[in-house]
Amino acid sequence: MAKLTIAFAKGRMQTEALALMERAGIGMSEDARNSRRLAVEDESGSYRFIFVKPSDVPVYVEHGTADCGIVGRDVLMESNADLLQPLDLRISCCRIAVAACAGAIPSELGALRVATKYPRIAAAHFGARGIPVEIIELAGSVELAPVLGLADAIVDVVETGRTLSENGLDIVEVIANSTGRLVVNRASYQLEAEAVSRLINALKGVLKEDESL
Repeated sequence: MAKLTIAFAKGRMQTEALALMERAGIGMSEDARNSRRLAVEDESGSYRFIFVKPSDVPVYVEHGTADCGIVGRDVLMESNADLLQPLDLRISCCRIAVAACAGAIPSELGALRVATKYPRIAAAHFGARGIPVEIIELAGSVELAPVLGLADAIVDVVETGRTLSENGLDIVEVIANSTGRLVVNRASYQLEAEAVSRLINALKGVLKEDESL
């Protein structure tokens, strides 16, 4: 049986993804769960799990270092990696949104300064609307940018909206909804077809159970 390598986005999605895998009958031993190793095998020895930064998941999978990966749609949209996306896992649900200080409407401000961790998504969104923008790429808390006058608006991932509200920001527009996706390397999809299909079907079974609840 072929051993598949699966890349997981570290953080909150990792917890949800591993729980989903466990329900699909693909779990790690207690020692593996408690270790700090970044590459471990599942209990059956059929899979190798690697844990990487979310933005690195598409890179590992596209280049074939990992056969599959679990990562958010927001990361996939920003990376524009050439991957197959056979399954929406419906975990880590959030929105990619434009937000600005209460009362400010970015589409009416002319040329915009937009702070974001997602420069490609932001540029494509405003470009499609013919709105000129200056993209200010930040790695940290983008919510501060409008408050401190660095930017007119932000593009960021929003879960509950509480952080925006506490910083005086309102959602102006939702660009897209984002959930965790199973992604597959194109070559692996062909060369490891049986193993990939087994993984997809196992996860589909769990998702079908959820639908029936």
